[in-house]
Amino acid sequence: MDYSILGWPGDGPTLHLDHERFAYAGKFVLPSTGKAVAREDNVIVAAAAFDADRTDGTCLRVRYVTVRDDRREAGIGPRLLALVVDRARDRGFADVKAGVNNPLAYEAFYKSGLAYTGERTGLAELVCEWPAPDGRSGARYRAGLDRFRAPEREPSEVERAFLETREGAAPPPVDADGTVRN
Repeated sequence: MDYSILGWPGDGPTLHLDHERFAYAGKFVLPSTGKAVAREDNVIVAAAAFDADRTDGTCLRVRYVTVRDDRREAGIGPRLLALVVDRARDRGFADVKAGVNNPLAYEAFYKSGLAYTGERTGLAELVCEWPAPDGRSGARYRAGLDRFRAPEREPSEVERAFLETREGAAPPPVDADGTVRN
């Protein structure tokens, strides 16, 4: 698997992803965000879009992450996110944030080194951040999962099953350098 940054927001990178295989495919055509990809045998299997926060230029915002439908749950998304965080640090960003809208994505962000801040944004998205607040406390991790369990969120069957497996769980581990441990 090859993970790389295609370009930063000012570079104007674009991607044309198959909308039937990738969630949010249309968002990657826009040149206003930076892009990172994971490729296997020179074929894109995951992508991330990001840019500087509109109100804080020291914060990088991950806007979208998508993994091809047949490659989900293989750890590709967290590894791609870890690359984005690592390169953001290299470029001088003080922190990285993202709004997360489902528990599976929440877990991926945790695996990449981000953690729930306790805040919400947008349409009931939970804010995750690197560096991790509270040193990635188990209580904070479980509080985020509890938000996804709320009846008004109407979790899908897949989400409910996933949440059941995380009842009382500790945050998933990441290596000191932000890479995911299998």
